[in-house]
Amino acid sequence: MSPPEFGVIPPQGWRLDLPEISPAEQWRLITEISRTAEKLGFHSIWLYDHFHTVPTVEERSCFECWSTLTALSQHTSKIKLGQIVTCNSYRNPAYLAKISSILDVISNGRLILGIGAGWYEHEYKGYGYPFPPPKERILMMGEAIKIIKSMWMDRTTTFHGKYYHLKNAYNYPKPVQKPRPKILVGGMGKQYTLRITAMEADIWNGYGPLSTYMEALDALKRHCRQIGRDINDIQISVRLDIVVSDTESKAEELAGSHGITRDKWDKVIVGSPKGVYDLLRKYLDIGVTLFILYFIPPTKLEPLELFEEEVLPRFSK
Repeated sequence: MSPPEFGVIPPQGWRLDLPEISPAEQWRLITEISRTAEKLGFHSIWLYDHFHTVPTVEERSCFECWSTLTALSQHTSKIKLGQIVTCNSYRNPAYLAKISSILDVISNGRLILGIGAGWYEHEYKGYGYPFPPPKERILMMGEAIKIIKSMWMDRTTTFHGKYYHLKNAYNYPKPVQKPRPKILVGGMGKQYTLRITAMEADIWNGYGPLSTYMEALDALKRHCRQIGRDINDIQISVRLDIVVSDTESKAEELAGSHGITRDKWDKVIVGSPKGVYDLLRKYLDIGVTLFILYFIPPTKLEPLELFEEEVLPRFSK
């Protein structure tokens, strides 16, 4: 079995994780974390696709996903570039096919398209986007993925769905990756999201406590059986927050300083290098081969370096 892949979510501002310095200095910090992730051998960089901060909406920097990834493509050379995840509602799918094609070209084939149905109602209303019910947003995403695949691969695209209509749409240049870049679908909805994942995705991304994650994975497997698709054709990934330090006690103290108390540990990986390995191993044992990690604190290089030195080698033994 090949070792699992590990991606990094650099600070972006959405989680109020950028210091209150000038935007230019914030950008330098984002590039430093991203370039360090590449130097240390991480598989990928992932950015959130949001405009308003969480957990509270504040007048703070929040770097936009696609423009930031495009810029990062010119500050890196090997590391994959993904979104965790693109909100389908924020861009017409034909336009998303265009900009994703261009990012794949200028990054020399490093794009992974992460997509989700969207959920942040405050953001929708703030930016003037319609906010249809969850089922409708999810079904719109399903149509969008079909459009994107066609525009990546076909000479022209004509599409007549319930939500989107295209007639003889051209998209050139095509992506570098052949036959096309991989598509990651993010979400845990058992009835609709995971059905679309089974039908359309190359990668599935879930989150949450292990027990909840396993329930969603079981639902994905059921959908795959129903449509006759081999679950092994879909790469299984998980997004996790992680606090790693030299010892368990230091990791617990560091977590506490960031408001992560023990009652939240089912949603966060906290521990020494060995403890972190043991916790991640539980996901590996159920089929996860791509870990997308948000290191805490996100603006420091030390957690990435410690993970590379003390955790990654354990997966190669």
